[in-house]
Amino acid sequence: MELIAVDYQAPNADKLFVESLRTTGFGVLKNHPISQQRVRSIYENWQIFFNSQEKNDFAYSKEKHDGFFSTSVSETAKGFKKKDIKEYYHYYPWGRCPESLKQEISDYYKDTNALASELLSWVEKYSPSEISEKYSQLLSSMVTNSEQTLLRILHYPPLDGSEEPDAIRAAAHEDINLLTILPAANEPGLQVKGTGDSWIDVPCDFGNLIVNIGDMLQEASGGYFPSTTHRVINPKGSDQTKSRISLPLFLHPNPEVILSERYTAKSYLQERLDELGV
Repeated sequence: MELIAVDYQAPNADKLFVESLRTTGFGVLKNHPISQQRVRSIYENWQIFFNSQEKNDFAYSKEKHDGFFSTSVSETAKGFKKKDIKEYYHYYPWGRCPESLKQEISDYYKDTNALASELLSWVEKYSPSEISEKYSQLLSSMVTNSEQTLLRILHYPPLDGSEEPDAIRAAAHEDINLLTILPAANEPGLQVKGTGDSWIDVPCDFGNLIVNIGDMLQEASGGYFPSTTHRVINPKGSDQTKSRISLPLFLHPNPEVILSERYTAKSYLQERLDELGV
């Protein structure tokens, strides 16, 4: 299995993209409308933030889950005992954000949300009728004005040898949401689970946009669109001294949206957060 980047400008981009999602759980887009210049600037500006002590002034709120999560409180993937080697910032338009970084990240959030809604409408268009019948409403309308959609600015610090044995930057996991939109990070490391024990490197050419299915879309489609296991492995050799910044947008439906007979978006999210101990 290989992940091929789909040209967003191509006349059949929607079809090729959804085929890739369906067969691999991932889609990779090139020539898309997200500004690469802005992505590069965000990487640089947030690297400065993560290197500073200012980040501690924005310690996350347990009630709202916005703000800065240090390595000491970062996630442990479901089924794993070791914490991931990462720290991150949760940005919501209604949440806290350093003033100097706000405009840029807010513009990026708006643009990626718009693209994500379009990609959901592609998924809808190429869902067979017996699958689209399962959707309680149009997929793209599930996220309209959603305040739950989360932009996470992730920082994987350089490795210095003090890490726990077997700990990696992000242990194998699936995402909770509908779709995750991710510009290629400034360093490689993202892998998607193939067949058996194999792992496939996700193309990390700067300028690619990586999209993967989350558990909520898997639930809403009755398993037709698979939520794919992925991870971020540790760098080797001289690359260990490099930070890695990543910008996933986790597209979440409004809380009252019915995903299936078993779950609303709110009850599904709560169950998963409880499992993660968040």
